[in-house]
Amino acid sequence: QVQLVESGGGLVQPGGSLRLSCAPSVTIFSINRMGWYRQTPGKERELVAGITSSGSTKHADSAKGRFTISRDNAKNTVLLQMNTLKPEDTALYYCSVVYRGVDYWGRGTQVTVSS
Repeated sequence: QVQLVESGGGLVQPGGSLRLSCAPSVTIFSINRMGWYRQTPGKERELVAGITSSGSTKHADSAKGRFTISRDNAKNTVLLQMNTLKPEDTALYYCSVVYRGVDYWGRGTQVTVSS
């Protein structure tokens, strides 16, 4: 069983920045894949960005050039730096990991982009 603690969401004006953090209860070196997803009411959950144990990353087209996923090995966290936020980025953001072949999800952190 893996617990995920997410933080960093909040209310920000368009054009602003936020950094989301996800801290798993196991060492990130033992995790195959980590990622951030988001969901809005009435829509399916979508991948925002992912990172593998080797450090390879993938970003959704909507995130490219604005969002960056990274790992902070010293703090055992995965970060999502979000810049130039738009109102359409408003969503509940979830951290997810694949550990020993099992998917685990956090409870989500709300990001609201509004003036």
